Amino acid sequence: MHKICSRLYGPSLFGKTDPWWSSLDAYVKFHNCGGVLCQKSAVKHPPPVLPQIPPCDFKPEPYQGMSKDRLLDIRRNNCNPMTMKITYYKKPVFINQGHMQWLWDVDGRRYLDLFAGVATVSVGHCNPKVTEAAEKQLRRLWHTTPIYVYPQIQEYAEKLTSLLPDPLKVVCFTNSGSEANDLAVLMARLHTGNFDVITLRGSYHGGSPQATGLTSNAEYKYPIPSSMGCHNTMCPDVFRGLWGGSHCRDSPVQTIRECSCSPGHCQANDMYISELKEMFTTTVPHRIAAFFAEPIQGVGGAVQFPKNYLKETYQLVREKGGICIADEVQTGFGRTGSHFWGFQGHDVLPDMVTMAKGIANGFPMGALVTTAEIARSFAKGVHFNTFGGNPLACAVASSVIDTIKEDRMQENSAEVGTYLLTGLAKLRDKYEIIGDVRGKGLQIGVEMVKDKVSRDPLPCEAMAEIFEDTKDMGVLIGKGGLYGQTFRIKSPMCITKDDADFFLSVFDQAVQNYIERR
Repeated sequence: MHKICSRLYGPSLFGKTDPWWSSLDAYVKFHNCGGVLCQKSAVKHPPPVLPQIPPCDFKPEPYQGMSKDRLLDIRRNNCNPMTMKITYYKKPVFINQGHMQWLWDVDGRRYLDLFAGVATVSVGHCNPKVTEAAEKQLRRLWHTTPIYVYPQIQEYAEKLTSLLPDPLKVVCFTNSGSEANDLAVLMARLHTGNFDVITLRGSYHGGSPQATGLTSNAEYKYPIPSSMGCHNTMCPDVFRGLWGGSHCRDSPVQTIRECSCSPGHCQANDMYISELKEMFTTTVPHRIAAFFAEPIQGVGGAVQFPKNYLKETYQLVREKGGICIADEVQTGFGRTGSHFWGFQGHDVLPDMVTMAKGIANGFPMGALVTTAEIARSFAKGVHFNTFGGNPLACAVASSVIDTIKEDRMQENSAEVGTYLLTGLAKLRDKYEIIGDVRGKGLQIGVEMVKDKVSRDPLPCEAMAEIFEDTKDMGVLIGKGGLYGQTFRIKSPMCITKDDADFFLSVFDQAVQNYIERR
């Protein structure tokens, strides 16, 4: 039996690094639990030859904690009810340990993590260099606040701002992206003397009371006032939107939509800019405070805009007295590959840049970087953040920047990301239900549809089947989009082409399984 299993699943799943799979009892239990991989008899009805997970030398520590039933019981009864609501998968993954691009569950099964804690683990789980920096700082000083002068906050402020173009040289530290975006709204209103803020439909800018106003997705809204002064304009989505084309976006992969645009001109962009102008005419005052945009929408499903959209939008916003804010919470720190910051791919210079997630590889931290002029407007009052920029956070974040540079992770994002996008585009051409593949670097979206003609979203039940199968075969990905129709790939920036090949094989099999069941 062991020989059969090794041939089907690969030696790495039955070796010392994957103890859950090493026993016959566990194998039998797994194959009788129901689901895509389950067969009544592995001998008479062998499952298809599944992709082999790439090898990994790291050995996780055996889990010795609470039972899974007990963990779920506490999760249901003692944690925020939202915790259960957002729990992925019909059969949840119980995570025990992580190392670089790998996660192990409490049973010892290994997964390739292509969601990185929602685009947060930038340089790999428990990256040895970052872990060493954190341990060193923990032995010296955990916490004090900016009321005292400690080296770490100044050292990191200098390092961070050196990565941004002039005049973006003043940083405010926070604990999250939501907090950074809240602060950006406050600073924009104070500096301009105006109130109204514009975002794009489908955007996500955080879950705090102010940030939910910026966010344009009903799933994150509550029936209470939260959007005062916040307005949403049409998202220039060249796949799902009203207008699109075959060479609109800055990506190795373009849409399947056709257009008659001449080189260097995009009719879809012109139409989306017209919609923005219409909003200026009908919806907001003559003077506004700010315009917010993610360089590539994250929760919205890795939506990319026409190449010149942000450049023309920034000009229009500044004519209205507003400042332009780039939300780099998911796109920053080299994730898009071609540039360190997503806004650089649009050839624009924002007045503020907000960031979090990958800034500290999962340690709670955020930041806002702006100009000295805008920062002076904010200094009229007193703003104090107890934890923002504390010594430990700054030490971790500083090590993240060093690791990205030393290990050439931005370059790896470009190379492996392009390789992955190209492979996914081949699957799009193979399957009618894969409507669009898009993104840059390791900020990737795969939009699923009923068919390519209607572009109607694939139903949630179908998405769940493919999602669950992908997990069962050893890969963790995310979901997004207004209709939950887009798979999101936002892995740690240390993944390899072998990892990409494994995922492509797994995803191919998961889609094929769904089609056969249907």
